Order: sequence, then C-alpha cells, then structure tokens
Amino acid sequence: MEVMRESESKRPQLQRLGDQLGAIYTPVALVVAVAAWVLSGESVRFLAVLVIATPCPLLLAIPIAIIGSISLCARRAIIVKSPVVLEQIAGCRTAIFDKTGTLTYGEPKLTEQLIAPGFDQKEVLTLVASLERYSKHPLARAILAAAKEAGIQLPEATEVGEQPGQGLRGKVSGHQLQITSRNKLIAEKVAGADQLPALAGGLECVVVVDERYAAALRFRDAPRAESRSFINHLGPKHQFARVMIVSGDRESEVRYLAEQVGITEIHAQQSPEQKLALVRAETAKAKTLYVGDGINDAPAMMAATVGMAIGQNSDVTAEAAGVVIMDNSLKKVDEFMHISRRMRIIALQSAVGGMALSVIGMIFAATGHLSPVSGAITQEVIDVLAVLNALRAAFPPKVISDL
Repeated sequence: MEVMRESESKRPQLQRLGDQLGAIYTPVALVVAVAAWVLSGESVRFLAVLVIATPCPLLLAIPIAIIGSISLCARRAIIVKSPVVLEQIAGCRTAIFDKTGTLTYGEPKLTEQLIAPGFDQKEVLTLVASLERYSKHPLARAILAAAKEAGIQLPEATEVGEQPGQGLRGKVSGHQLQITSRNKLIAEKVAGADQLPALAGGLECVVVVDERYAAALRFRDAPRAESRSFINHLGPKHQFARVMIVSGDRESEVRYLAEQVGITEIHAQQSPEQKLALVRAETAKAKTLYVGDGINDAPAMMAATVGMAIGQNSDVTAEAAGVVIMDNSLKKVDEFMHISRRMRIIALQSAVGGMALSVIGMIFAATGHLSPVSGAITQEVIDVLAVLNALRAAFPPKVISDL
C-alpha cells in the first residue's frame, strides 16, 4: 500500500486530445474575429465570427466518441475505468508484461515434491497448504488443488505474514513455517540448505519447517496459446518499439518463457518497488503500456501511461489499472487497442472536420456573408454532423482484432 501511495502521487500527467486541439483552434478563432472587426469596422462581423466559431465539435464530438468506445469495450468484456487511456494507448511505444497469469494462463500445476530426509511428504503438503490458504500468489492455488486431490484436511494457521518478495510465513500445528525462494534460503543460511536439489526448469518454491529446509516444490505454467502471435504483432500492427517481461520469478524461468513467446528483453526477480522504478524510468523515455494480473503489479500499473489488468484475480490490481480485461485473454488486449485507435480516428474526424467547417464559416462571416443568426444556424448544422459521425464509435467495426 505504501508503494501504491507513492506511485499515485507521481502518476504521469497526460494531456487530453481536446486540450491539444483547443490550444490551436481558440487563438485562430479570436484572430479571425478581431481581424474582421478591425478591417471592416463592423462589430457585427466580430460577433458573427465568434458565434460560428463556438467549438462545439471539440466539446461534443470527442466525449461522444469516447463514451461510445467505452460502451463498445463494455460489450466486449473490457472495462474502461479511466477514459484518458483510450486516447493515450495509441501513442504507447514500450509494452511491459508481467509473466505469470499474463503471458501464461496463471494456472500452474504442482508437478514435483522433493522432500528432504526426515520429513514426510503428506505432512509437508498439509502444512504448506494450510498456510497457502491465506495467499493470493498463483502457486497457492496449485498447492491447494494438490492437497484437495490428496484428500487432506487442513488445520488452521496462525501468525500469517506475507511481505511482497519475501515469501510466506506462519505457524501451523505448532510448527514454524516459511515458504520462500531458493536464493533467500541460501542467503539466510537455513539449516539443511545443502540438501537442495539441482536447479531445474519451471517454477519453484522451497519450504522451511522449524528453521530447517524441508522440501522443494516444483510447478509448470503453460504460456497462453496466443502469446507468441500477440507479441509478434505488437510492432508491425501497433508500432511498439520495445517489448519486455518484468517478473518476480527467477531468471531461468522468465527467460524460458521469453524464448517461447518471442521476447528478448527480460527483468527477473523484481520486487514491487523495483518494478515501479523500472516502469517510471521507461515512461520517462516513451509512453508505456503495463499489463499484469497480480497485486505486485499494481504500483507499476499506476506509474505506466496505460495500466491494464487481465482477469479478476485481485481487487487491488483492478483498482490500480485504467483498463480491466474481464476475460482472461490477450485477444481482448488487442481488441482494446483496435477500439482505441478507431476511437481516436473518429474523434479526430469529427473534431477536426467540424472545426474545418467552422473555419470556412468564419471566413464567410468575416467577409460579411453570414449574419450572427445565420452563423448560429450554420454552427448547429456543423455540430449535428460532428455528433453523428462521433456516434459511429459505439458500433463494432468489421475487424476488431488481428489475432
């Protein structure tokens, strides 16, 4: 929560599309109006120019296009919490992905239980599953599933604590229990650490019972079927210059997945603080998209230009993200990019087209061919045309994904 509060306080300030266009349009309208008055000496021309120069296409068309696109997203199981992300994602040039649950299915299976001498396999699984009931980590679900399959009754755990990046601790049936990583076990010089099995592929956690190494549990989590095609199309179709994985998992496992999905830049064993610092550094260079699904991703999501949460694994992550993908699918991420790009095109067509027609009307008003009343009627016609075009954003296009 402290890291999230810090992230919130330094969230990137984004300039809205309407503000950018208004900064150009308003001075032009005032210059034309003043010039018409000064050159003709008729104040009525000044009034006529200002009447037809009312920036209604700018004030109406862009919000209508955004609201229509938000509605379309909702019908596609994509919840847009911050409308500004619809305007910003088209400009993102760096894509940052969490690994587990984002590029993988987030459903690891317990494949091996390597028990140290002096410990019983069923007893260790019972202790670990009892403690993992209180964790939101993806591996916790795999351990609980294995315990359920084995028909194990789980005792209550007490004194449970889970510091991000530090593993899980607690007390079960009178035993002090710690579930951590291989590196932390070695760094803490836990008794029996020399009995650790050789490093292997896949995910891993190690179990410490009463300050002594007890077991190594190994898991496998398959990459999503669409991960490689999705990653490969980000550059050609959406103009992303860099794609990277940022994960808390060990480097060998992250690199293994990266090779499978076609990513060359990885950052492994990253704590939430390190993820936040990395995203801030990348966002300072170019607009960033961060896609994740876990609590540890929440601060980084808030620091990115666009933060996107996949699935409904965590309320904290959903709160931090600007976009929440309800379906657990990367295809929905691609759909959102297409909807956003189409929204921007329609909004620009409506706003810029409406302003262009208004500028033509201003010229007629400045030369005395339109009275203030005629200018008001002309402006209303322009507004209707701009609004009708903006409403197209609410309807799905023929092609909504490249995947």
